[in-house]
Amino acid sequence: MAIREIKKYSDPVLRQKTSRVDVIDQSVQVLIDDMIETMHAAPGVGLAANQVGVSLQLAVIDLGEREDGEPRHPLVVLINPEIVSTQGSVTADEGCLSIPDFSEKVKRAARVKVRAKDRTGKPFELEAEGLMAKALQHEIDHLNGLLFIDRLSPLKKNIFQRKLKKALAETA
Repeated sequence: MAIREIKKYSDPVLRQKTSRVDVIDQSVQVLIDDMIETMHAAPGVGLAANQVGVSLQLAVIDLGEREDGEPRHPLVVLINPEIVSTQGSVTADEGCLSIPDFSEKVKRAARVKVRAKDRTGKPFELEAEGLMAKALQHEIDHLNGLLFIDRLSPLKKNIFQRKLKKALAETA
């Protein structure tokens, strides 16, 4: 296993729609293990393959333990995931490993049902709400070339662009 470089905002790979995984071979298994290790090291709760430069429909989510010790969801590997239904809406803070040091309130579906394959190729469906629903939508957006900032109002996008410009100027 290896920790891979997480691609940052404006890298073109983050804007490309990813390709379906047709064969779950050893290279895909290694990618899954590397993504899990990278996500945990970041630390984050989710990671899409294109965030590590691989344009495949593959994501991992691990919400870990809640602060009160109650388990949330076990680690989930999603191959070729698709959202099949949504319900309600909720607005909550959201951030991204590819856009460090920036978070904003984003409107998402409150409840989702997702269909995908696990790392063995077995199809499954997952219904979720709360943080898991948000994470599923966030990672599936990545696989479609979307970032959470794409879901912001024009005013909030403008604020993000100004913050980014300032941050880039400070590092130059």
